[in-house]
Amino acid sequence: MEFILYLLLILLFTKLAGELSVRLGQPAVLGKLIVGILLGPAVLGWVQDGEFIHYMSEIGVLLLMFIAGLETDLDQLRKNWKSAFAVAVGGIILPFAGGYAIGEWFGFAYHNALFLGVILSATSVSISVQVLKEMNRLNTPEGSTILGAAVVDDILVVVLLAVLMSFFGTGDDISISLLIGKKLLFFAVAVLAGWLVVPRAMRWLAPLRVTEATITAALVILFGYAYFAEMMGMAGIIGAFAAGIAIAQTSFKHVVESKVEPIAYSLFVPVFFVSIGLSVSFEGLGSQIGFMVVLSLVAILAKLLGGGIGARLTGFNTRSSLVIGTGMISRGEVALIIAATGLESGLLLPQYFTGVIIAVIITTLVTPPLLKVAFR
Repeated sequence: MEFILYLLLILLFTKLAGELSVRLGQPAVLGKLIVGILLGPAVLGWVQDGEFIHYMSEIGVLLLMFIAGLETDLDQLRKNWKSAFAVAVGGIILPFAGGYAIGEWFGFAYHNALFLGVILSATSVSISVQVLKEMNRLNTPEGSTILGAAVVDDILVVVLLAVLMSFFGTGDDISISLLIGKKLLFFAVAVLAGWLVVPRAMRWLAPLRVTEATITAALVILFGYAYFAEMMGMAGIIGAFAAGIAIAQTSFKHVVESKVEPIAYSLFVPVFFVSIGLSVSFEGLGSQIGFMVVLSLVAILAKLLGGGIGARLTGFNTRSSLVIGTGMISRGEVALIIAATGLESGLLLPQYFTGVIIAVIITTLVTPPLLKVAFR
């Protein structure tokens, strides 16, 4: 019954910390992230990471990105696709070079330094999405560009990771052409399903004479998209985002939105925010302070400048470019997954794993206040 105590602590303290953050002039999500560190093994040790937390947080981040898809203005997204691509490319080149340079500086082998660059290239905009929602800025040109860039970034980083693992990893060889083919197949199926299947499925399932048929139909589509994305080597959050966009084009958009938000924000999303903080551990950090500080600074500045330059070159003014670059800083769960993959394959040195995780958490923690300042 331990998981019931975990839920009690997570739900109570995330809401209290969110309220305190807002009172201090910060986004509520910042307080929720800090609660994860306080409740977790790093400080109080009241909540331990495990399968239950993992699965609840997975559902939480999928629901968060699904809601983002529901609220996304597709015309705005289409209008800003060039900027999104430029932001994603700029937000990969500089962090990749920065990560490689840090690896060289600290005496890493060639392939370990390259992998550090891949980790810094990752982006997870789930935290930025929450901040943009709180500030009612999700459907601005900046918000749409950040969302579009996240999709492109996910594809490019997965391809980079696959190339590195095929040359230096300890696992099976990876066919790059097959990998890219699967990405293209995902987008083709996602678009066709969104156009032909999703509207018909919603019209067929929503009128069923059972409890909450509409929201159940939407969740079936959400998890179907997310599962297919994972099968095709994409992050499940990209599938969830695509599912939200698909349902947003139907007449069921507002019904689904009004019913899925209480489910997400009352239970699953708080667990996701806390789960990020649970990854923090301060053991053995004494010898890695220098590495961790340098890695964190480069991770923040390289993504900010890379994404900002991409936005500036495609027509955004300096202020908007700063907002977009800031929105791309958080590495979140995407970088955590890549780091764990690197540890298993021998591309990330075990003695530096904790330092990398702390740096990823720092990028996630600084994004909400920086984004708020950038919008001001």
